[in-house]
Amino acid sequence: MKQITLTITAHSPLAIGQRKPGGSVSEAMDYIPGTVIRGAIAGQILRQTQETPETGDDFHRLFVDEQAAVFRNGYPAVARVNDDTYELRAEAISVLPVTALSSKTDGGFKPGKAGVFDSLIDSYCAKEHGLFYEPNDITGNRVEPFSGFYSKSGTSHATHSVNKRLLTRVGINRQRATAQDEILYSLEVLNETQGKQQPVPSVYRSTILVNDDALAEQLLAFIQGNGDRIRLGGSASRGLGQVSIAATLAEEPANSLPHRVTAFNTKLQERWALWNTFGSLDPDPLQDRLFFTIDFQADAILTEHWRRTMVLSEAMLKQSADLASSEIRLEMAYSSYDYRSGWNAAWGLPKDVELVTKIGSVFLYSIPMSEGDGWYECLAQLERWGVGDRASEGFGQVRVCNEFHQVMREASV
Repeated sequence: MKQITLTITAHSPLAIGQRKPGGSVSEAMDYIPGTVIRGAIAGQILRQTQETPETGDDFHRLFVDEQAAVFRNGYPAVARVNDDTYELRAEAISVLPVTALSSKTDGGFKPGKAGVFDSLIDSYCAKEHGLFYEPNDITGNRVEPFSGFYSKSGTSHATHSVNKRLLTRVGINRQRATAQDEILYSLEVLNETQGKQQPVPSVYRSTILVNDDALAEQLLAFIQGNGDRIRLGGSASRGLGQVSIAATLAEEPANSLPHRVTAFNTKLQERWALWNTFGSLDPDPLQDRLFFTIDFQADAILTEHWRRTMVLSEAMLKQSADLASSEIRLEMAYSSYDYRSGWNAAWGLPKDVELVTKIGSVFLYSIPMSEGDGWYECLAQLERWGVGDRASEGFGQVRVCNEFHQVMREASV
């Protein structure tokens, strides 16, 4: 298993649009979806080759087969240090879980803002004790969900985001090739730079997982040789979507999942002991149970009994992990929905509108302690390949036991 890391630098605005059913406005997304990166690379390969792809060739193994390469989303790598100062960070970029909270009036990471903390563990403890839980921050101010991307350097955290703007264009008459009367439209785009006083280029970081080492070497060589020819997003003929892509190859990072699960359960036991101040429960719901979370690092397309769903149920998780006989219990779920569509450049047709479970969703499960060893490898496979449909396009990427769940209210960051 090889991992190709992509560093995408924007040289013009990016029209990474999303149009919802019934809407007439194309809003720009906050990141570059894996399906856009995948389509752009596949399109560039098809334009350069003189042969038609056939079943079993390298193109099919990369983009079509069941074990095709996984193109993950490209998230902004430029961190916002203060109001108008941005800098490129080398640290990993993560997605904040929907259970993250911050001050309603001064939300953000310390030291500039009031701080961010996670509420999942305390919410679970309060639920099991039959108590109502409405947290505020340590100073008593009201809090609200705090979402987005972040990176961690040492003990400090930084917010990653991109600025957008509206481009207004005039429609062109196809017969006269002149401006069409009464046709004026606006397009929301991602800015090619961040900051006004000292602007820095907008940079995004993505990864591609390839199961075949030789195929990974070929894909790496192609991207390195054509990184300045690939266009991302729409309106390329109008000058948008110009980027340069740098690619590096590395082994898949070491699996830290067992350590993360252990740390999460240790923190859960600590908080449970504090909540037992209100009275211990008999039987103890934590006794002989192992807990873990699944955090969505990308939108996911989930289907159960031929219907779209927003919840990764016990049955779906057992099927994905191939542990049908396991006794797993869904303890809590935080999720919501959205719609995603797109354009299939190979077919020249729009893609179906998909109902997705939104990025940042969190699910808390428990299993018997004795089944822990059997689940570790299965959960590692889920982290590697994702859950749900169209995982090779970046949908359904997950992280087990996100470290941010251990950031408690009195130690906000």
